Amino acid sequence: MKYFLTAALALVAWCGLSAQKPTTQPLRLEDVVHGAFAPNYIYGVRPAADGETYTQISDDGARIIRRSFKTGQEVGTLFDCNTARGPVTLTRIDGYIMSPDASKILLQTETKMIYRRSSTAVYYIFDIQNNKFERLSDGGPQQVPHFSPDGTMVAFVRANNLFLVKLLFNNAESQVTTDGKFNEVLNGIPDWVNEEEFSTNCSFDFSADSKMLAWVRYDESKVPVYSIQEYKGAYPTLKQFDEYPGYYNYKYPVAGAKNADVCVKSFDIKAGVTRTMAVPLDSDGYIPRICFTSDPEKLAVVTLNRHQDRMDIYMVNPRSTVAKLVLRETDKKYLVEAAYNDLTFYPGRFVLTSQRSGYKQLYLYDLNGTQLRRLTNGDYDVTTFYGYDPATERTYYQSAAESPLRRAVYVAEKNGKTRRLSTQVGTNAATFSTNFKYFLNVYSNLTTPPITTLCDANGKTLTTLVDNAELKQRVADKVGTKELFSFTTPDGVKLNGWMIKPRHFDPGKKYPVIMYQYSGPGSQEVKDAWSIGSYGGGLFESYMAQNGYIFVCVDGRGTGFRGADFEKCTYLRLGEQEAKDQVETAVYLSSLPYVDGSRIGIWGWSFGGFNTLMAMSEGRPVFKAGVAVAAPSNWKYYDTVYTERYMRTPKENPGYDINPINRAAKLHGALLLVHGTADDNVHYRNCTEYSEALVQANKQFQMQIYTNRNHFINGGNTRLHLYERISKFFFDNL
Repeated sequence: MKYFLTAALALVAWCGLSAQKPTTQPLRLEDVVHGAFAPNYIYGVRPAADGETYTQISDDGARIIRRSFKTGQEVGTLFDCNTARGPVTLTRIDGYIMSPDASKILLQTETKMIYRRSSTAVYYIFDIQNNKFERLSDGGPQQVPHFSPDGTMVAFVRANNLFLVKLLFNNAESQVTTDGKFNEVLNGIPDWVNEEEFSTNCSFDFSADSKMLAWVRYDESKVPVYSIQEYKGAYPTLKQFDEYPGYYNYKYPVAGAKNADVCVKSFDIKAGVTRTMAVPLDSDGYIPRICFTSDPEKLAVVTLNRHQDRMDIYMVNPRSTVAKLVLRETDKKYLVEAAYNDLTFYPGRFVLTSQRSGYKQLYLYDLNGTQLRRLTNGDYDVTTFYGYDPATERTYYQSAAESPLRRAVYVAEKNGKTRRLSTQVGTNAATFSTNFKYFLNVYSNLTTPPITTLCDANGKTLTTLVDNAELKQRVADKVGTKELFSFTTPDGVKLNGWMIKPRHFDPGKKYPVIMYQYSGPGSQEVKDAWSIGSYGGGLFESYMAQNGYIFVCVDGRGTGFRGADFEKCTYLRLGEQEAKDQVETAVYLSSLPYVDGSRIGIWGWSFGGFNTLMAMSEGRPVFKAGVAVAAPSNWKYYDTVYTERYMRTPKENPGYDINPINRAAKLHGALLLVHGTADDNVHYRNCTEYSEALVQANKQFQMQIYTNRNHFINGGNTRLHLYERISKFFFDNL
């Protein structure tokens, strides 16, 4: 769930690429929701192997172009729908995958989403030299195709089975596995919960010598089925359910339930032999990642125990199947996702992210698990690992060293000295060339829309690609006054927040306040960046501000980038301290001379919806109104991986009793519950069970249900309707 708001922002930005003419009219909600004020970005940058250029899809989707990392100018075309020869006419592509030697490209077309990160597509193999493309396979759409390191083969998944295409043998296709079946066995792709919570859509890899293929096999046959009722609806219209509704059935393990059984398999491509790797694994353990190293005889297999407080890294011989434990990482509470998501392999070594010091830092190991040195050092979190250069032994990363609210780009030398490469104070994010000679930097702060520049290795700006100056001018008379603030709670905890006031703010007036928050473990909403708020730029919040409201967001305990202790203090009791901190925020705001303490509202989406319900039933009647969108109402209804990471299982932890349903009788204030009936993430049952608890507690409330909508609640006019509903609810109740 922590990724929802980022994904929503990306969606809005993508939808709003076209510029709008300047206007003196007030901010309109439909303009906010439809992305009329979304900033421009440079999308799809992929550093090329030459270190001097990057590739991307043209704005119309018809070409793959090459640009200079020094100037940003177009220097070549790799593929053009208008000139390429093939069996079909292509007008645009959805994506592409370069072969290791950059002589061939897999063209992605006809993409259909499955879940958040998974999709099927029809792929074509394009030969750059011949300017010709052909189908990767005639057997139907594919998932996650990968080139072998030598570029002679492509592996992909179809219908939960692995396939192999040999390009040197006239694209001869063979089937590696045959036991794949929907809702039973998956080969090379994760099931729903592994995809969602381990942030992955692929679970197979080629060995460095291209002779072996390894994958994770998921047997979910014993995982309980969850059924989502589907209706005819609209956008899209499901005509098959016009007379009677139907069901989408998939495997979803709720907290404490049975997970898929996992194992690692290898396939000897020449001999045609399949083997099962002898990886020690708890019967209920996870395998979040596998990756072949530079040594063809060492397959790195990462395992987690079910509590996710122990991670083991094994080096496995794909032929003998023997596994050797090379590193064990433990935590007294839980390991954060960066421990395995940022695990990166280089020739003869790998880089690990660890919180063992109390902060996320980087460590370098050889393939035998011997720590070579610590790459970063400090009482701050490394927030993004960009790469390690074996030639110079320099480490490139983004961190919160300056402030938890800001991000800068750094390089650490072999001797431990660090240099800040980004020059602007706020939020910086980099994309480096493959030789680390250049980087593309995206900078913003609270009042400055993203500025994209190309920089050299020392951080000197070479050229500015996008400055969003026009956007800044267009919103100058529309956005509210933004400011960062902090305060200390009675518990002695310093909390950070942002505030958006009406443009013509009158300090002698008493304003109603709406609090927005997410509050989930390791998340962050308060930062010195343009992306603040539910739509970025504080635009929805500014729309409300022009209607006479102050908007506030505060990150409470459990949120990220302030070290492990602050992040993990909510362990086993999700919602308790998070809700208390939102209540304390309301109390603090009530003490301000320009705030009407009798008119404070709160809202949030997903975990933010959960915490809205928790805060409104904390016991102190500080909120007059609240909106909870797609909110969990009891963690026993949510999935195993996410929930148990923070709560263990319901049988182990009485902390599950701390939930909105059990607090229903204590709800104070007007409430609007919002949910999509086809939410595959936070199921609609959370809304129905909580609403029933309110009914039995004789608590009046409002509900807004969206037919066939998932966790994002969009499609057609849905998103505008939702935000009109939210804003009107606050207008009526505050």
